Amino acid sequence: MNTSNLARAAAAALIGVALTGVAKPARADIKNYEFQLTQATVRVGDDRVIAVRLVDKTTGRAVPDAVIFATRLDMAPDGMQEMATKVTPMPGTEPGAYRFRATFGMAGRWQLSLGAKVQGETGTVENKLVVTAEK
Repeated sequence: MNTSNLARAAAAALIGVALTGVAKPARADIKNYEFQLTQATVRVGDDRVIAVRLVDKTTGRAVPDAVIFATRLDMAPDGMQEMATKVTPMPGTEPGAYRFRATFGMAGRWQLSLGAKVQGETGTVENKLVVTAEK
């Protein structure tokens, strides 16, 4: 193999490596993701369902398959953070939708705190959403 053929072969190999995606794809910033309530009010009582969507703010698309590892529901917005209730995850009804069951023991504003990992991203999505419980 002469020098020009060797140079062409090396150039072709470099182009092939570049086209196969050896370079890491650009990832979104974890700050581009947020949870959004699908409904901001619930009725006071046992076994009420809270639904949220995890959204990529740059595209507006729902983000499926996130791993939610932290949930808390308390009355912090009304100055009663010690008034907390258990939050139980439920199956979602569509990709990017996440549902939780909780007991709302009294009317007022309840804060749903969520922490999640998005597949393929580093960092944690953390949001605090306010749900109003009405009689």
